[in-house]
Amino acid sequence: MKAAVYTKYGPPEVVRLASVSKPVPEEDEVLVKVYASTVNRTDTGFRSAEYFVSRFWSGLLKPKNQILGCEFAGVVEETGPAVTTFKKGDRVFGFNDKTFGGHAEYLAISETGAIAQMPATMHFDAAAAITEGAHYALVDIRAAKVKAGQRAMVYGATGAIGSAAVPLLKHFGARVTAVGNTKNVTLIKSLGADEVIDYQTQDFTQTGNRYEFIFDAVGKSSFGQCKPLLTEKGIYISTELGKNGENIFYALSTALSGGKKLLFPIPSITKEDVMFLKELVEAGKFNPVIDRKYTLDHIVEAHRYVESGQKTGNVIITVAD
Repeated sequence: MKAAVYTKYGPPEVVRLASVSKPVPEEDEVLVKVYASTVNRTDTGFRSAEYFVSRFWSGLLKPKNQILGCEFAGVVEETGPAVTTFKKGDRVFGFNDKTFGGHAEYLAISETGAIAQMPATMHFDAAAAITEGAHYALVDIRAAKVKAGQRAMVYGATGAIGSAAVPLLKHFGARVTAVGNTKNVTLIKSLGADEVIDYQTQDFTQTGNRYEFIFDAVGKSSFGQCKPLLTEKGIYISTELGKNGENIFYALSTALSGGKKLLFPIPSITKEDVMFLKELVEAGKFNPVIDRKYTLDHIVEAHRYVESGQKTGNVIITVAD
């Protein structure tokens, strides 16, 4: 089968197309013919190993799993003998950051993993983009224990994570202030934000409001910068480690105080999370934002674009028509 592989860490150019063996499903696995995947921050982070700590998962000297693509949508082609919840022909989507595999024509995943049947009326391209950004946002919103009526700020509301965080926070009843750039103000409003701050014309730290939760979905603010905006026991979460890894230090030090805190939750996703996101999609409460689409043959260009920091929402990889 055709796949995009990388055998060493480095820039987008380490990814190349190759012919590899088609996976054979284990007893509890389903074999999925992949129609669409994405290139996202998880993929580019593992590929570049910019944060050395990622190598403890991906391989110290070289990648253990040489096909990236943590998100996927496709059709079940074969099932292992112990599989009971899926059958051949089922349209499925999901997330696999343990072995990846979405940047190939086929992948195998356990039926108990983060996989579910696709929303009935959804196209493969959109279904492939449901999980990555949304599950990061969901983990952090739950960690902050956001309640109805609380004020929340999302900094960087137009990436895959931020554009999912806004509707998820609205689902949990928060009043959302979203920060983004001029060209995306209309988009951010369409996501359900109660207030939009254009950081190119306004200083987001001078709103005069206080927030129970500030969520930096792009890692471009700091705890020190946002701390004055938090309520007495407000919570700040960033998706990045911060300058010189400072967010780890603040997470440990503020845990001992009774006041404002920085949390650094470890992301995880379950089948139940995938089902929850599917239900939100079917209820019209969440739809992933799509920026660009590339074919598998042009996946290096997709990596370059994602790393440029200019994407809005999700970048789709079309694997099959």
